[in-house]
Amino acid sequence: MSRYLIERTFPPGALAGLDAATKEKVNTNNASVGVRWVRSYANANADKTKTHCIYEGPSEAAVRRAAALNALPVDSITEVPVTLLPK
Repeated sequence: MSRYLIERTFPPGALAGLDAATKEKVNTNNASVGVRWVRSYANANADKTKTHCIYEGPSEAAVRRAAALNALPVDSITEVPVTLLPK
């Protein structure tokens, strides 16, 4: 299982509608293609339009399929095969 960093740009206000039901739907769609949403970081810019998300999946293509199933934008995907810790 590889790990990926996904950068996304949403329309202003889109992140305000992210509720438990939406998260459950995203996770169900992701699982259908073998992808797991690990966590997301939302930028604190004025219009809250950017996120950086960590996903695990078998390939970049699978991560892109999951995004398409969920109608989520993808600005870029970077594989991050190595984790560096401060200690």
